[in-house]
Amino acid sequence: MAVSESLSDTTRQVLGRSVFIPAWLILIGCILLAPLVESLSPRLRYLPFALSLLIFGLPHGAVDHLTPARTVNTPVTVRSMLSVGGLYLSIGGVYLGWWFFAPTSAAIMFVFITLLHWGQGDLYAILSFLDADHLPTRFERALSIVTRGAMPMLIPLIAHPMSYQRVLIGFIELFSVNTISIGFLFSSPIRNVVTAVIIGLTIMTIAAGAWRVYTGASARPYLIDAGEIGLLWAFFIALPPIFAVGVYFCIWHSLRHIARLAIIDHPSRQALDSAHIRPAVWRFVRDAAPLTAAALLFFASLYILVPRQPNNIESLAAFYLVGIAALTAPHVVIVSWMDRMQAVW
Repeated sequence: MAVSESLSDTTRQVLGRSVFIPAWLILIGCILLAPLVESLSPRLRYLPFALSLLIFGLPHGAVDHLTPARTVNTPVTVRSMLSVGGLYLSIGGVYLGWWFFAPTSAAIMFVFITLLHWGQGDLYAILSFLDADHLPTRFERALSIVTRGAMPMLIPLIAHPMSYQRVLIGFIELFSVNTISIGFLFSSPIRNVVTAVIIGLTIMTIAAGAWRVYTGASARPYLIDAGEIGLLWAFFIALPPIFAVGVYFCIWHSLRHIARLAIIDHPSRQALDSAHIRPAVWRFVRDAAPLTAAALLFFASLYILVPRQPNNIESLAAFYLVGIAALTAPHVVIVSWMDRMQAVW
């Protein structure tokens, strides 16, 4: 079962040079420089998230108002854009309200929403950009989503539990002083279970893909898939969580989604087919600029509304991620719909 888009060899080569290889090199570089990163001041560790306000991270979801129409190759209309706006107001509004009334459960839900979303982003990239055929069934694709999503969201929990706990507490403290109830999540028994689960998922994913290659699937996409899983394991073990997740958000997840958006935009797709990346980049910047600006206004409004306004670098980062959480919930609905339309499932 292949995804609906059939990319030209030229487009795949362009995406390899501009999306995959740079991300691999940056992550490898970070791993090699891990001792230096560990010695950075807290402000510098948060730099990737600060940069994500304008570079890839926040803007990657700012084309959602154009995405449904482009996905099914129909004209973008006021009605189609208003439908997306309504989705953001309803789902995003409900989830944001959840933070005000039950921040602990909202924070835990954010972890699982992000795990799903980042996994689904990687799955599409494997199937479409790499033209992989070692994930033919829904079960194998679901396994890939959970395994890939667990890399950035759960490996830091087992490798850097205290740092992970501080981040979650930072979320909750914006809305409540009661953070005691999450302590059990970082106990040794829970971390041991999570470790066993992630190792089991990894082994199952690698073994299932190897079996598919043994029975005739293409080896190259599988080897890239397996290699990326190994790279992500090493990256999230070696680096401080807030730095590692910030780099991943910008350079890995967001960049792959931007490439996906270029494929469904006809002029951008034509440019990539001709090995010209600049027109596609320019169109993305143009399309994302209005709602990126609107998102910044949303953050300004949220800053006024949160019960305990952030006053240091850690609470500012927590505040930013709560805002990202509210924007992620409707974004996941859009991307899940894209998956359905593009025959990922």
